[in-house]
Amino acid sequence: MSFIESGIEHLGKVIKTGYVQWESASENGFFQRLDARIKVLFLIFFIVIVSLKRELLPEIAIAFFVFGLTFASRLNILNFYGRVLFLGFVFGFLIALPSAFNVITKGDIILPLIHFSKPYDLWIYHIPATIGITGEGISVVAMLTLRVINSVSLSFLVLYTTPFADIIRALKVLKVPDAVLMIITLTYKYIFIFAKTIEDMYLAKKSRTASGVSSKDARRWVAGRIAFMFKKSRQRCEDVFNAMIARGFSDTVMLYGFKKMNKLDAAAGFALFSAGIIFLWI
Repeated sequence: MSFIESGIEHLGKVIKTGYVQWESASENGFFQRLDARIKVLFLIFFIVIVSLKRELLPEIAIAFFVFGLTFASRLNILNFYGRVLFLGFVFGFLIALPSAFNVITKGDIILPLIHFSKPYDLWIYHIPATIGITGEGISVVAMLTLRVINSVSLSFLVLYTTPFADIIRALKVLKVPDAVLMIITLTYKYIFIFAKTIEDMYLAKKSRTASGVSSKDARRWVAGRIAFMFKKSRQRCEDVFNAMIARGFSDTVMLYGFKKMNKLDAAAGFALFSAGIIFLWI
């Protein structure tokens, strides 16, 4: 049951992270004091910049810039970048790693790994006599990894410093369709309900189990819980929809309570926009 325990541990972290987000958003840091509309525009603007840059130096500069904003926002640097680097390693480095080889990215081999007696041609693919890592390939891997790290760190910076309700309000002001706002809101809330339900099921089973469980029985139990959660999810969707209709729900999302932007918001917005222009230029 070790793999189940590991899965439950990760689900517990999902729930904990959701509550930590509210705690970090209430800190008296730099980003926490900014208007949510400024932060959402900042996120969109810098994500576009990260995607457009094609050299390592600007990506590294953006990474240090985001680190400075994270430090100024009084977030837990170790926990923050622990998650960022893990996601960057999995979705950036590991996925881009094959492009470091000369089979995919042509260039000068700096680290030969496999030698054949002669090159081979397989359909449309050419297998050279020596397979190794190229300098150009390393640059590609580094670029893709930095893009993922910068994109994730920017997203986490905004999410960890902004209450979820303020993010929805900001998206509403930016004319995001109401249907999209409803999907985001219900999905966000259901993630925690889903994770807590699975954790409760596992704890209930563990409390009724006196001895160890074989791998076969564990797989059977997991498969059964997957089917149960699918049925429960469909039923929950119908119940939530009926409850919304009973309370007079319409297809229009009405949000209130947005404060006016102050001088700090205007100055910070101008500074962040200017920094983005500089990163576009370099």
